[in-house]
Amino acid sequence: MGTFAVTGAASGIGAATARLLEDAGHTVIGVDLRNARIEADLGTAAGRRAAVDGILSVSGGTLDGVAAIAGVGPDLKDAGAVMSINYFGPVALLDGLRPALAATGAGRAVAISSNSASTVPLVDEELAGLALAGDEHAARDRARAAQAGLPPELAASAPSITAYATSKLALARWVRRTAVTPAWAREGVLLNAIAPGAVLTPLMRGSTDGAADRDVDEFPTPMPLGVFGEPEDIAFWVHQFLRPEARFATGAVLFVDGGTDAAMRPDGYPTPMTF
Repeated sequence: MGTFAVTGAASGIGAATARLLEDAGHTVIGVDLRNARIEADLGTAAGRRAAVDGILSVSGGTLDGVAAIAGVGPDLKDAGAVMSINYFGPVALLDGLRPALAATGAGRAVAISSNSASTVPLVDEELAGLALAGDEHAARDRARAAQAGLPPELAASAPSITAYATSKLALARWVRRTAVTPAWAREGVLLNAIAPGAVLTPLMRGSTDGAADRDVDEFPTPMPLGVFGEPEDIAFWVHQFLRPEARFATGAVLFVDGGTDAAMRPDGYPTPMTF
């Protein structure tokens, strides 16, 4: 049996993933703001260091897998904090734990992106670029400036929607760029992302202005299957990417959204290479 670190382990997809791994007989090191084995704030540099140090201490410096699931939604009032938590948090955690994953020779890592990265028409490419360049201070300032320019009706329900969608796009791009570097790929550490859609988590209920409690066909985005997802639906695919048998998948971004992205962008992916 293996040892796995799961962030956001106290609720939602993180809790479902932790339960699934524990039910399979694995040791799970849960990380969250509270109610977890390691309590840390991944929105701060100090919290990220504490999380990495705590995981390394408990695991003895060797990990079979990491599921970076912790995140916040577009209802958070501080768009700068959304960038710090949703992008810089998982990136620092995964970077910090890469040597422990490499120590097994077959480490697995999964990050949680979102289909909002491709279905919300408010992504800020400059903000994504600042994130990918590692400039957290500038990214926080840019996110707050974009927040100030939102229409009042959108700002009331989803004040950080631009930061949320952009943070998830930047994270997916970071996964693809990073997974194929020698430090990850040639060390046997596989890195993938999952892009959930409308999943009934506390995050979704807090960020959809009650839409999750209404008929699924009234949801703002198309739901081809006619149902919302459950945290266990995402945990299943996290588990698949963490399995040792998943040895030929890296740099992937898997949409688990009930068909929403396909319905909205049927020809958007894959895209042909241009010269």
